[in-house]
Amino acid sequence: MDIQLTFPLDHDGFLRRECPHCVRQFKWHHGPANEEAETQPAPAAYHCPLCGQPAGMDSWWTQEQLEYAQGVAIPAATREVEQGLRDAFKGASSKYVRFDCKGGIDAPDVPTPLTEPDDMVIVTSPCHSYEPVKVPEDASGPYHCLVCGEAFTV
Repeated sequence: MDIQLTFPLDHDGFLRRECPHCVRQFKWHHGPANEEAETQPAPAAYHCPLCGQPAGMDSWWTQEQLEYAQGVAIPAATREVEQGLRDAFKGASSKYVRFDCKGGIDAPDVPTPLTEPDDMVIVTSPCHSYEPVKVPEDASGPYHCLVCGEAFTV
């Protein structure tokens, strides 16, 4: 079963992320931010621009994104299981046994899609300027490069 999920971007094309270490939120650009970024290899890990700690690509989901994904997946999985049970017992009735599927499984409602406010400011590291990030307006440096973790100030 494949479930397609999309998460909203802000008006500049940035996706909200959450550090698995400091649990603070920031945004990184979704897709290449410019032509130079298109030619660069993807790093094995990214660094939090706020605390500098590295983590793998699948570690940066916000709690809201995880809850939304679960909220979309559970109703879809419930429908899939229900249909599988109906299909499994279709034609299984005989002279002595009868299978009748009545009603259905109560699946939770699919959550309202997430929205993304334009609530952060862009900072660019001097070492990997092709990977800008957005940090909260009230955050104070030093910041860390998303690619290598090197500290910098703006």
